[in-house]
Amino acid sequence: MKTFKLLIILVILIGMIGCGKNDTKVARNIDVERYIEMLKSNQYDSSYLPNFTYQDIPALLKYRNETRMITNYPHNPISSLYMPDCKLGMYVLWTIESIRAVAINSKYLIGNFPSQNPILCLRNVSPLTWVYDSKSHEIIAEAYNDWWGNNQLKGFDAFKYLDPLENTEYRW
Repeated sequence: MKTFKLLIILVILIGMIGCGKNDTKVARNIDVERYIEMLKSNQYDSSYLPNFTYQDIPALLKYRNETRMITNYPHNPISSLYMPDCKLGMYVLWTIESIRAVAINSKYLIGNFPSQNPILCLRNVSPLTWVYDSKSHEIIAEAYNDWWGNNQLKGFDAFKYLDPLENTEYRW
């Protein structure tokens, strides 16, 4: 009986390890268009954000204003807040923030997640106040677009430390 239990545990562990490797591969081998297509069709099944670079930011910015709700997307595993859906544009902006956070090795980085959730908070307000309205989405979409557009000719290393949301009342 002990041998049977040990065998079952071993099979479960091997299965979990195998899923994790495949999951990571999906996140690393995807381009922006495929990522967006999969998010839109709620078929993105990796537990990770893709390993995009600053070179992917212009393609991602095209989708910054999307208001379509998505329901199948990577969630930060340490977050206790379950978000059943999210605006595609907001999620894309959070993905861009992930690129920036990874590039600067942000102290807030969790894996490659730039924060616990793709939700805005009011900056310098206590207690923590989450913001979900359309106006905040418009403001940060413009802030990220301006951040990229005003600085891209300098080279990413010259402006990656600039917080796109610095001049707004929001933060991730």
